[in-house]
Amino acid sequence: MNKIIIFPTDTVYGIGASLYDLDNINKIYEIKGRSFNKQLPVLCSSIEQIESFAVIDNNVLKLAKAFWPGALTLILKTKDEYFKFSGERTIGVRIPNHILALSLLEKYGPLKTTSINDSGSVPLNDYETIYEKYNNKVSYIYKNTEASIGLASTIVSLVDDVKILRLGNITLEQIKESLK
Repeated sequence: MNKIIIFPTDTVYGIGASLYDLDNINKIYEIKGRSFNKQLPVLCSSIEQIESFAVIDNNVLKLAKAFWPGALTLILKTKDEYFKFSGERTIGVRIPNHILALSLLEKYGPLKTTSINDSGSVPLNDYETIYEKYNNKVSYIYKNTEASIGLASTIVSLVDDVKILRLGNITLEQIKESLK
């Protein structure tokens, strides 16, 4: 896929490009006014997609079974091949619980994705507002046909130990229980 798309997820609308499309990933940073030293997470449709670029261990599998598809982003170590390509030693990954998002991820593969908004602003979740502001900057904007929770995902790092970086709908207690 050599394009940038905006699409709904179970949390908020996202803007994304193929995991290996550095030109369009850089354009996403420019569109958002986002600092280049803030990594973009990757949305995937399956564990198999994630395994192609990130290291999967038992903790990942436990949390995946409990919360994916859903509003949990995991920070994982990248595989050597992906590190050589990207320079990224860690990467955030998530499998969204949204039929359209999952079908796009099946079709296009893993997408580097972030919320659609100006960096530092509240994520936009209204199609008309998004279309008006971004239609001339992206290849396509998909309309939401399902409910989104409108709240960003919980982020957990599994790089060295289990560390909660941001709480969303999934609580610390739920994460601890799932890792037993």
